[in-house]
Amino acid sequence: MLTVIESIVGHPFFAAPPLHGTVEVEAHGAPPLAVTLSATDPDGDRVAAVSENGAIYVVTTEAVGDEVYRKFAWAGSTRPVATDPVELLLNNTWRPTLSITGADGLPALVDAGNVQLPFNTLKLSFRLPPSLDADAAAAAVTDALTADTPPLSRVTFDVESTMAGWDAPPVAAWLEASMNKASEAFFGKPSMYMGTGGTIPFMGMLGERFPEAQFLITGLLGPKSNAHGPNEFLHIESTLRLTACVARVLADHAAR
Repeated sequence: MLTVIESIVGHPFFAAPPLHGTVEVEAHGAPPLAVTLSATDPDGDRVAAVSENGAIYVVTTEAVGDEVYRKFAWAGSTRPVATDPVELLLNNTWRPTLSITGADGLPALVDAGNVQLPFNTLKLSFRLPPSLDADAAAAAVTDALTADTPPLSRVTFDVESTMAGWDAPPVAAWLEASMNKASEAFFGKPSMYMGTGGTIPFMGMLGERFPEAQFLITGLLGPKSNAHGPNEFLHIESTLRLTACVARVLADHAAR
């Protein structure tokens, strides 16, 4: 992945996959549920990623610094869960997360009272480490939610979808040299890599179909660019530079 934003560093691209499901609790009182997922860094807090083959990529944070979190407009006294850039990159890539994206069975505030509820239904979304088997994760979550249920309750978990992530193969020497040369030529800085906590299922399909292939995955994000929104726009000068970088890499590949 050729990175053209100065504040991003990292390692070969990976995408963390999601797991979506709905948990329903039928109970006298329906006590809340808590699910905890955890991941361990095998070599200290400076380890950014561990691929399936055991290779460890150590992230240099000098180029990122506190811009990892300062770039966001924090409201009031809100703050990030950590200020160490490595921890934040880990949280956004290789560590699993759980989000509750919807709920049924809870009354509106105006109707709420000190009464037992017949059921609660929560929609859960899990982000998984990119090398984790999504179906195995779904089975583990199902077991965790249904194996030891709260008293006087029945818990069911329906898996809506599972998608596996993707961890890029090591970057070939020719591609790394080409990306660096192109980035230096058009941006005045070496190329860098970064994973992302979002799924691109197509990349996993391509990686499985072409296991020996090299990948250059790039796009324009960062200051003065806004993707996937109602006011989507791109920084024209950076777009031209990025296009030139990709063209240079393609030319180097053709000349091999």
